[in-house]
Amino acid sequence: MSRIAKNSIKFDKDTTCVFEDGKFFAKGKLGEMQINITSNLKIDISNDEVLVIPKDENTKKDPIWGTTRALVANTIIGVSEGFTKTLELNGTGYRASVSGSILKLQLGYSHDINFDIPKDVKIECPKQNIIKLTSFNKEKLGAAAAKIRSYRKPEPFKGKGIKYSDEFIFRKEGKKK
Repeated sequence: MSRIAKNSIKFDKDTTCVFEDGKFFAKGKLGEMQINITSNLKIDISNDEVLVIPKDENTKKDPIWGTTRALVANTIIGVSEGFTKTLELNGTGYRASVSGSILKLQLGYSHDINFDIPKDVKIECPKQNIIKLTSFNKEKLGAAAAKIRSYRKPEPFKGKGIKYSDEFIFRKEGKKK
């Protein structure tokens, strides 16, 4: 039985939540999202909180209950507060800049890498070696950050590459004579 799914999800006044025809809609100051809910679960929306409730006793043992509750919570948090990820570029000559809807990356290759910014994700570069991604959709934000990181993953000897700001790179010692 899930411990997480029993908890309610609180939301503020400027966020509206609706559940109808197996779809959960959330609208807030940052945007609006919808997710599909399985037929085994129903969502109870009271004054300022949301509960994910299984329809029968067998569904309480199903892991989809906790997963659905987490997805609903991410949707509500996303439209009201939003999510951010920060990437750092470590290496000589590694630079990033935003021009229009394209992120330009110089990562030590013979060519620049142009990354098309997804429509729900906002990217800004406060410094040449820092990329800040923000979005109300946690799934698209993580996919965009992972795609940018995949162009030059951090290597363990010098730590060069693109890494998340809170990521720790395990360093290796290298060859000895």
